Amino acid sequence: MSITFNIIEALESLSSNKLRSILTVLGIVIGVAAVISLLAIGNGATAAITSQIESIGTNLIFISPGNFQQGGVASAAGSAATLTTNDATDLSQLQGVVGVAPIIENRVQIVYQGQNTNTRVVGTTPPYQTMTNLTLADGSFFSDANENAYSSVVVLGSAVAEQLFPNGQTAVGQLVTLNGLPFQVIGVLQSKGGTGFFNQDDQIFVPLSTAQLRLVGNTNFGQGNVVNSIDVEVDKPSDVTLVTNEINQTLTGLHGSNTSFSVTSQQDVLNTVTQTTAVLTLFLGGVAGISLLVGGIGIMNIMLTTVTERTREIGLRKALGARRADILQQFLVESVVLSVLGGVIGIAVGWLLAHIMGSVQLGGSAITPVVSVSSILLATLFSMAVGLFFGIYPANRAAGLEPVEALRTE
Repeated sequence: MSITFNIIEALESLSSNKLRSILTVLGIVIGVAAVISLLAIGNGATAAITSQIESIGTNLIFISPGNFQQGGVASAAGSAATLTTNDATDLSQLQGVVGVAPIIENRVQIVYQGQNTNTRVVGTTPPYQTMTNLTLADGSFFSDANENAYSSVVVLGSAVAEQLFPNGQTAVGQLVTLNGLPFQVIGVLQSKGGTGFFNQDDQIFVPLSTAQLRLVGNTNFGQGNVVNSIDVEVDKPSDVTLVTNEINQTLTGLHGSNTSFSVTSQQDVLNTVTQTTAVLTLFLGGVAGISLLVGGIGIMNIMLTTVTERTREIGLRKALGARRADILQQFLVESVVLSVLGGVIGIAVGWLLAHIMGSVQLGGSAITPVVSVSSILLATLFSMAVGLFFGIYPANRAAGLEPVEALRTE
């Protein structure tokens, strides 16, 4: 018998027991939909985080002290590992370095006429704008003159601007207060978005000197102007490793060999994030794959029931000359048809679920699901494999029936 004939016969057999067939297919639908949707969300999260890391800037190296304290400045007193603006000046002299930006950061309460929000404030120098690809939607970034004059000026992230100035109000030129101190808004940044883990739009920027003097209140700035971290921009990607080694040597020479600094390139961060999200996506796919196995068990169960119900039919076919291979093929095709039907429906349901899940806001932003061709092929082929695997035993059992014994079955 041809495959086409077996497929037509399988469809007729399944249509004769519609409810049972629907319930059996449902197990495969759920499994495939789970695989498609979870892999899409995992791939979407990977793409979103990767995009955000790349949007920070290119060829960057991030340096932080070994005793970095979250949310504040590392104390210089009694510490062998601190970073200062003097270090930034020395690092800017290294060959291959095209930009250096010392950074100090904290949390502040920013208020404008009754509107307020708690956000991250970044004190840095003017080169930070070009190094991290900050684009202005309105106004300008602070200048070297603002840095030298300790100017009380601030550049707002788009999320902060929307919070303080709703309904399209103009932010540039307005006075806001940061921890009770007046600052003039000189610029608003274009949105870069966020993944829920870190929203680049929920932060503000002020001159480094202003942050050190007015916002942090650290008394150790007379000892070299301690900063949280230093970002270094390298001219070419091929120079990143070389410059990283030079940075380590320079910091060791400046602070001694007993110091501890974290020197990480942007590519290192990207590789770590990619590996982590890949493992998470694989885990999600594995969990979803379990439901496919459960669906496969359902197919085996229904096929065993079908073999029992059609024992006389099998005996009659054999008595009329059907070979063992014909009976085996008949029931295998029926099992695969069940799984493929479930797979096709599951792909559509999974795509829909992925986009519904992707519309959920996480920390002010949504993850755009990525339904890849590879995940569709994986789910489809796996569902077919499940149909074959769990259909072999029932089909083999049917093919092994003796004609005489089968015809005697009531």
